[in-house]
Amino acid sequence: KFPHSLGLIYSAFTQYLGFKVNSGEYKLMGLAPYGEPKYVNLIFEKLISQSNDGSFKLNMKYFCFPYQNQMVNENFCKLFGMDVKLEDEDFLTKHLDIASSIQRVLEIMLVKIVNNIYEEYQIKNLCMAGGVALNCVANSKILNETPIDNIWIQPAAGDSGGAVGAALGFWYDHLNNARKYIKKDTMKYALLGTKFSSDEIETTLLEQKAVYKKIKRNDLYKTVSKYLAKGNIVGWFQDKMEFGPRALGNRSILADARNPEMQTILNLKIKKRESFRPFAPIIKYEKLQDWFDWENESPYMLFTASVNKNKKIKSKSNHYGLKKLHEKRSFIQSVTHVDYSARIQTVSSESNPKLYQLLDEFENLTGSPVLINTSFNQRGEPIVNSPNDAFECFMRTEMDLLIIENFILSKNEQTIDQTLFETEFEKD
Repeated sequence: KFPHSLGLIYSAFTQYLGFKVNSGEYKLMGLAPYGEPKYVNLIFEKLISQSNDGSFKLNMKYFCFPYQNQMVNENFCKLFGMDVKLEDEDFLTKHLDIASSIQRVLEIMLVKIVNNIYEEYQIKNLCMAGGVALNCVANSKILNETPIDNIWIQPAAGDSGGAVGAALGFWYDHLNNARKYIKKDTMKYALLGTKFSSDEIETTLLEQKAVYKKIKRNDLYKTVSKYLAKGNIVGWFQDKMEFGPRALGNRSILADARNPEMQTILNLKIKKRESFRPFAPIIKYEKLQDWFDWENESPYMLFTASVNKNKKIKSKSNHYGLKKLHEKRSFIQSVTHVDYSARIQTVSSESNPKLYQLLDEFENLTGSPVLINTSFNQRGEPIVNSPNDAFECFMRTEMDLLIIENFILSKNEQTIDQTLFETEFEKD
């Protein structure tokens, strides 16, 4: 009941820590493991109260979002003894601890809400939507700390997915169409967007004066796997674009998760974003439990799991805060966050046959069924949709290889001036 919202209090802390509202909440989630949840009690005492039935209220003495463009006021700043962090300011230890604290508060509150729902209805299946449902750390806490066995989260859980809900609501509630129980995921793994023909792709490449080769589909996966194993970064553009905020393997940048330097390389040279930001692994579903402490499918990258003990590397240092970033953590270092967690995406031969074949070939070559998967874009830029978008992003960044269907482009073979593609995007 507005203004009492878990999403809005999380957004308030997002802005307080120097990120943009409705844009930087996932950065706050990624920052949280670098700190300690020292302010949980303070947040519950002063900012938000939760009843036994799970309902809650914000203390609006500390917030001004209903009537200003700012989220928090002077009372909020005085409570934590700091002004709102400026975007270019360095993070202090206190910032990290505040991030950790609000993330923990969100988890505690969601678990309590779900436990109360279960007590009332005794149903072990849960559906979630809304922007908060994109908090994959909290989603995993719900699955681990409540009686719920199965969670379905609409993968475009924010406002774009609300449009789908409105359409379905009209279809069932106003037109009175019958509801059919279909166990299969009819969202088709969110691969619902635009697709381009081979002729359309080649026309674009010719217009851009790109240097490219067209190879047989059967040769593609072995070729790309060899490039990935040698440390190359690959732009991967296949079939229909994903619906929702996450790249799920059709408009993705791929790299070798075993490379301990790859997280830094991708953040600074390709994505051009904050170095602390983690990357997600994609893994063949049948190999999931060999690498992660998790059993369920996760096709939409909406849960986190701990890396298995036999894949971890115990740190010998006692670093705190952002210095944790450079500690050795696991054999798949570049997708292992500082708390040994990873935002997993599982891939099956049914969900994404082409990506699965690539993972299969990469495993045959290296013994690892895991790759880094991050969205095909730079910071502040939308995920690429068209072949033209993909080529221009490829040329703007230090990506090594671009794959558009079975067209293959190597950066060092391009003859066009790379500076022609330089564009400044607004920071996200």
